Amino acid sequence: MGTRSFLWSTAKKCFTVGLITLTISDRYASILPVRGHSMSPTFNPQTGSFMDDRVLVEKFCLEKYKFSHGDVIIFCSPSNWREKQVKRITALPGDWMKSPSSHDVIRIPEGHCWVEGDHSAFSLDSRSFGPIPLGLVRGRVTHVVWPPQRAGKVERRIPQDRLHL
Repeated sequence: MGTRSFLWSTAKKCFTVGLITLTISDRYASILPVRGHSMSPTFNPQTGSFMDDRVLVEKFCLEKYKFSHGDVIIFCSPSNWREKQVKRITALPGDWMKSPSSHDVIRIPEGHCWVEGDHSAFSLDSRSFGPIPLGLVRGRVTHVVWPPQRAGKVERRIPQDRLHL
């Protein structure tokens, strides 16, 4: 009888911890790997390294879509909803932006943002698929948490020659 009680108690505790962890990662914050070199040198700066950076993604920004120029975000790809991408916001709704591929100036529509990778030669971003809906955003990257020697805050920055406020 004691073994059955112990197993039941342990199962309840594991289930409770699992639910709490799932709730926190779904609503507040999670840690995710960043693969590829489109955001180098911000993430994965060493070529040939087999270790991906792990980042802290906060989700409080999703409540009212509170973003700033230069924020690094994780979003679902517009062409494949299962694929997550990490890019930097270079323009927000209502901003006028100089298109890098042509010399046109475009206005970012309401409910959308323009995202670009830090390493443009390896980045599939808004220059390819246009502004992305804010509804595809899954969170803002705030810190690198792994590897330990690179742990720290992710800085905001944007290319200065593109934005026309």
